[in-house]
Amino acid sequence: MNERYRENILEMLKALADESRLSLLRLLNEREYTVGELAGCVDLGEPTVSHHLARLRNVGLVTLRMAGSQRFYRVNESGLARFKRLAAEIEQIPPAPEPVEVDNDWIEALGPEWSEEDRQVLRAHTANGQIVRLPSKEKKRIVILRWLATLFEPDRRYTETEVNEVLKPVYEEDYVALRRDLIDMGYLRRERGGGRYWLAPVEETTLA
Repeated sequence: MNERYRENILEMLKALADESRLSLLRLLNEREYTVGELAGCVDLGEPTVSHHLARLRNVGLVTLRMAGSQRFYRVNESGLARFKRLAAEIEQIPPAPEPVEVDNDWIEALGPEWSEEDRQVLRAHTANGQIVRLPSKEKKRIVILRWLATLFEPDRRYTETEVNEVLKPVYEEDYVALRRDLIDMGYLRRERGGGRYWLAPVEETTLA
């Protein structure tokens, strides 16, 4: 089990160490919900529910689907399966290794359209071109997705396997959720039925 797996299981355990978040996860395992619907089910305010959902989404246990101005949350089945697998192997987690030297030259080489705030988000959540943790705040998460979109070639059509091949080296733990987020947030387009994927034109990317 490598260091990123070790960090992942620790973050997941921290996220689940809360009765409200466990209740939300159980509900989301049944079907999709909006924040308002969840707030009514668990008797919490919508801002509090949004905070809990961000924690669960940050560790890959929940995904978000956009439909117009509506936001629908659901359990990320692949993330939940990964948590179960890691929990079953928890006794095999090795001691923390020595720190690895991080090369952020690629961040400094980004173009002028990337602000210093954007670069700071990338420095905090990546190491040597790989994601080490996903931010819980949506504004920061969008910076990560925007960067991931730069890994795809304009005007090229990708199969789902090819999309996965781009994302897997960057975040092997849950590249499927990243693919879904790129689509939900408008950075990738997909044919009906999921046959082909392509990079959305900049003018169509409302969150760019």
